[in-house]
Amino acid sequence: MAGDWGDYISFSQHLRKHADDKGVDLLLVDTGDRIEGNGLYDASTPKGLFQYDIYREQDVDIISIGNHELYQAYSADRELNTTVPNFQDKYIASNLDVIDPKTGERVPLSQRYRKFKTKNQGINIVAFGFLFDFTGNANNSFVQKVEDTVREKWFQDAIHEQADVFVVIGHVGLRMPEFKTIFTAIRKQNWGTPILFFGGHAHVRDARIFDSKSIAMASGRYFETIGWMSADGIKSQEGGGSPSGLSSDAPGPKFTRRYIDNNLYGMYHHSGTNASTFDTKHGQRVTNMISRARAALNLDYQFGCAPKDLWMSRVPYDSEDSIFSWIQNEVFPGIISNPKRKDKARLAIMNTGGIRFDIFKGPFTTDSTFIVSPFVSGFNYIPDVPYHIAKNIIILLNGAGKIFAEAGYDTNSLTILPQQMSSADVAPDADVDVEKDQPGSVDDSVQLELRSLKMQHPSGDDDEHIVLTGGYTTVDDLGTDGDDTVHKPVKFYNVPNCVQSEIGFPKDGSEPNVVDLVFLDFVQPWIVLALKFAGATQGAADVEQYMEGTFTYKLSEWIKDNWSGDC
Repeated sequence: MAGDWGDYISFSQHLRKHADDKGVDLLLVDTGDRIEGNGLYDASTPKGLFQYDIYREQDVDIISIGNHELYQAYSADRELNTTVPNFQDKYIASNLDVIDPKTGERVPLSQRYRKFKTKNQGINIVAFGFLFDFTGNANNSFVQKVEDTVREKWFQDAIHEQADVFVVIGHVGLRMPEFKTIFTAIRKQNWGTPILFFGGHAHVRDARIFDSKSIAMASGRYFETIGWMSADGIKSQEGGGSPSGLSSDAPGPKFTRRYIDNNLYGMYHHSGTNASTFDTKHGQRVTNMISRARAALNLDYQFGCAPKDLWMSRVPYDSEDSIFSWIQNEVFPGIISNPKRKDKARLAIMNTGGIRFDIFKGPFTTDSTFIVSPFVSGFNYIPDVPYHIAKNIIILLNGAGKIFAEAGYDTNSLTILPQQMSSADVAPDADVDVEKDQPGSVDDSVQLELRSLKMQHPSGDDDEHIVLTGGYTTVDDLGTDGDDTVHKPVKFYNVPNCVQSEIGFPKDGSEPNVVDLVFLDFVQPWIVLALKFAGATQGAADVEQYMEGTFTYKLSEWIKDNWSGDC
């Protein structure tokens, strides 16, 4: 009973009415990564042919960009010429410029900040929209470091605006340094003003307390969660009172948060509806738009039938039920082939972030393909690398940050972006400073902020014999009661940055003298650096294309050939 975008629209419309009836204010917030990760975006030509129109149907109050919108030049252009016009002054890009394709000039993607007044209580909000210090963007976009942005005159002027509350949204992990930098800059000028942060990027449910008047929340990943924050005690100071939402010695607002599983049962409960009263006309229309788009893209076309579940991190990496062991042992040996090099032994390497999601037993469709791996990464190689060097590359990649740093290399951009981090892996004080996947999530941080409208658990049944489903069990700065639905904890195992297949090696078990070093083009910068570190004479100038086709396309071909049958 998972909810789709139309259901989310119906849900938010019900909540907006509840807020209006109570005289309180509701804000809908989106912190980026709206593209890639399912067939609705990835299967069309051009990409996003249907998704942009579907997404715009939601009435978002504050919206910012994610790094996934910036990996490809065409998707950065679409933000400028489609998403920004769709949301106009609600779109904020505090530290991002782009090249306007019409003029060739460098321009801000959108306004740097937004000042507005809430509908029901007249609360003055000054809002910002940031992206973390991202360096992997296409060359038609420019991300300014947050520490430089907060020193600019426009930002200093903005934090001197009369505000009852500052709202900072951003595609930034809550434990990353960027939010702390912004908090410190605002707090230097505004000792008593509440600050609300809404983050993303780390792909975990999390809440962080900066001080008694400031809290941050991130709702998770992939639209699995609708994040909810309530801040009670913020008042409009127009017409008297202190110049900010709270005086410096006043008690802070009362903060609560809830992580709502994106399913219809929770939506029914919190909106006070049921299956017959939940759908609004607008929400149902958008659900119908999704159905028509899926049919047009043939997303239910079946490549094959998965014989079992394959997990990214719910089993150890060396398990036979690991999706990475399956790729390493079965898929790569079946697809890594170049007729001109067929007699050459080869090592084939991919980053585990090239996989986005688990595979479930049953039909494997066009949509499944893009959910599992939506990327445009192809296969490159360096020919005839001495094996005594090549065999060490995987070791270097899987210890990249520490090994390269100890050797004196600049590691600021060395994150190979391994696997999804679960909330179970992140203690409240953990240093969550990297995104755990290659580009490609969809709506990874859709969040709600509401004053004075409380959320309750969908079930008040405390029967200890209830069978719980596996799911998120979140621990954050506010405690352990944030998950709206109680789940059985799911164990997560660490996976390496990269996996490697040995293909075409001598059958007698001896080592080859040289190998073709084959890799997804996404990891080429780290491959080249690892070769240099290992003492190889080959480098970037020796890289060639190994074969036609993306990993995603080759994966679907393998499944069609090997997983045939009736599900």
